Amino acid sequence: MATLFTNISALAGTYDAGEGLGGPLRSDALATLPIMQNAFLLVESGRIVSFGPMDLVPVGIPDHDIIDADGRIILPAWCDSHTHLVFGASRENEFIDKIKGLSYAEIAAKGGGILNSAARLNGMSEDELFRLAVERLHEAARLGTGAIEIKSGYGLTVEGELKMLRVIKKLKQKSALSIKATFLGAHAFPPEYRDNHEGYLRLIEEDMLPVIAREQLADYIDVFCEHGFFSPQETERICLAGARYGLRPKIHANQLNLSGGVQTGVKMNALSVDHLETMDEDAIRSLAGSNTIGTLLPTAAFFLRMPFQPARQLIDAGCAIAIATDFNPGSSPSFNMNLVMAMSCIQMKMLPEEAINAATINGAYAMGLEAEHGCIRVGNHANLILTHRIPSLAYLPYAFGTNLVETVMIKGEFI
Repeated sequence: MATLFTNISALAGTYDAGEGLGGPLRSDALATLPIMQNAFLLVESGRIVSFGPMDLVPVGIPDHDIIDADGRIILPAWCDSHTHLVFGASRENEFIDKIKGLSYAEIAAKGGGILNSAARLNGMSEDELFRLAVERLHEAARLGTGAIEIKSGYGLTVEGELKMLRVIKKLKQKSALSIKATFLGAHAFPPEYRDNHEGYLRLIEEDMLPVIAREQLADYIDVFCEHGFFSPQETERICLAGARYGLRPKIHANQLNLSGGVQTGVKMNALSVDHLETMDEDAIRSLAGSNTIGTLLPTAAFFLRMPFQPARQLIDAGCAIAIATDFNPGSSPSFNMNLVMAMSCIQMKMLPEEAINAATINGAYAMGLEAEHGCIRVGNHANLILTHRIPSLAYLPYAFGTNLVETVMIKGEFI
């Protein structure tokens, strides 16, 4: 069954068939969002098959539905390139601790944070984790997310990490969303390895990675490169171990301190370095001179009351930028990419066009999904957001408290 959208007020993120972007958008290109006014869009077999101005709308299409967009906007579904969607339980008690003044590091030091989630997850069955993850994934899709990366990292044991990754693999098989899996065994040191880093590194290298590779459980490998967690040297070692199994790195970098995570990620040819709340000139120059994408997570900075990422400085320096939710129970309990885009504009001074590109095509690049996601192009998956009637695309981040997504199509099917 084909679907023909007509009378689209603005069709955003349009590219000609076969048009290569040549890599993620940077600098002035990030602020350029191709838009077609008063357009049609034809979807068939889950793919975009044609689009253009209304005076060229096709006729004689057999067996198809017509959706009169009637002044609404269509844009590519969001590509959320950094989440921790599989977890056991929320952590609102720690939210209260934060209100009382405890820092992220102080909460972690008393057994909260990542270790809290690990304890909860290791006590749950794979089936229960999958059920919870399906519910969250469906809600994220209803808010416009069509492709998503999901990390492990709340197991911190061989059994726990493999359980998480098997849940993510099952989500890949069952969900219409495009999903990438990232192994984040190096999220924190378990208590029993706090004074034995070598032992835990060897556990990752010798016990986790061989099984992950054999069962094809991960697409990428990640490390939390931060003071009090994994050093740049430990990060490099884990990245090299992952590379031996074909896993490209995606690094948690420079969230709490100038950790050296950005430079280490660039050195390791990481697909992305994520967070970047704390940056200096050397880290910015390193990122700008690389093929690594800087993924900004403004809702995490907001929730932790940290300075927002220096998006304007990064963009002006020529860094490739994506934005994502960092959805997790401890520091960003929201999978709302619409809010991420609004915060990117309001708090990080990104233009609406820059934020949309960072949440779509650059987010797709940050997951290695740019060939079929992130823009309106013939042959791409029909992952689409149809907005309510709004006066312009800038209204999306402007009216940040309103859900302006009327409906979402994932691979040609409304959800």
